[in-house]
Amino acid sequence: MGRWWDGGMRRDLAVAVVVFAGGLVLVAAGAFVGWGGKPGTPTWALVGPLVLVCAGVALRRRAPLVCLGLGVVGVCADLLIGPTLATVLVFTDNLYAATLYGPRWLTKWMVGITCVLAVVAGAIAGVMLSDWRWLAVGVVQAGLVLTTPVFTAVILRQHRDQAVAERARAEQMARLAELDRHAAVNGERTRMARELHDMIANHFSAIAIQSTAVLSRRDLDRQAVLKVMETIRENSVQGMAEMRSMIELLRQEGGRAPGEQVEATKRRLADAAHLVERARQAGVDVRLRVAGTARELPASVDLAGYRIVQESLTNALKYGDGSATVAIEYAAHGDGVTVLVENPVARDEGGRRLPGAGAGLIGMRERAALVGGEFEAGPYTCEGRGDGEWTAKGWRVRAELPVGAGSGRAALLFGAEG
Repeated sequence: MGRWWDGGMRRDLAVAVVVFAGGLVLVAAGAFVGWGGKPGTPTWALVGPLVLVCAGVALRRRAPLVCLGLGVVGVCADLLIGPTLATVLVFTDNLYAATLYGPRWLTKWMVGITCVLAVVAGAIAGVMLSDWRWLAVGVVQAGLVLTTPVFTAVILRQHRDQAVAERARAEQMARLAELDRHAAVNGERTRMARELHDMIANHFSAIAIQSTAVLSRRDLDRQAVLKVMETIRENSVQGMAEMRSMIELLRQEGGRAPGEQVEATKRRLADAAHLVERARQAGVDVRLRVAGTARELPASVDLAGYRIVQESLTNALKYGDGSATVAIEYAAHGDGVTVLVENPVARDEGGRRLPGAGAGLIGMRERAALVGGEFEAGPYTCEGRGDGEWTAKGWRVRAELPVGAGSGRAALLFGAEG
């Protein structure tokens, strides 16, 4: 019941009552013409067609087809016994409402039917009055009554549909912008998590393993303990320095004066020897082999290769047997660089193993993908050192990093450090 008595229905009903009252005034004032055969048509008979067309006004929004039906019946009855000016005028609103609020197929039919009726009405007027000059007059009058409200409704409907389409398009653009914002935020969070993990995990892993060794070995002399503690201190200081650099970079945009910059440390694959030396200090016997001529690489490729070597050595420190091999091969024609890190896995599962969440492998794979490279990591069977009679399980990390357009685009995703 409430659906039928919302604000629009009440307004239409009020308009119908006002229109009906105005129509009664016109009928009472004699604004009608009786046909030649029926000059004595009683005035009260003209009220019936007026009631029908006014009832159509009350239903113009809720039932536009019913509105049109009531209007057609009302105006036909009025033409037989009248016609009256009031009923014809209200019938134009019935046509307008049916075209504007009715189904789309009705709109197309209304345009064609009213145009045909206007021409037919003009022809009938010309034949009945035996004067073809009335053909033009009849067409114009019928066009004003029939086609004008229909074409007006068609124009308004097109504007309304266009407004709805523009509103939907604006809402869609807003949703897409929100999705882009979420994607950018998630991408930045992923990049920050990857950078923090790669910068800190290496230092903390070395600290954890060396401190565990000192605590578990009671036979170490003072010199050995001091050497381990120096290494622990060096890893702590370097980790804090890299963390401080990362924090300064994050604060650079909003927390510094205009023009003031933070100079980030550039990580280069050519500095892999430094990573190897740090791993050796942490107790891993690392062999480094460089093939080809080292050359300047794009910043994103340099950073990706450096971090892959760093994370691989961290995993070798945490899960290996104390040895690893790092191979860096530069392509002959400058097409890219290949990074290969292998290490045997410790046979003592509980010895040096530290808990991990698998973020390192995810980060390495993401770095290789961002520069358009290929990455693979997994176990393999390697020969043990010594007489070569036994084999052991090992872990291999291999990344092919190309030098091309993709690596330049990825520099934006790696941030200022690259």
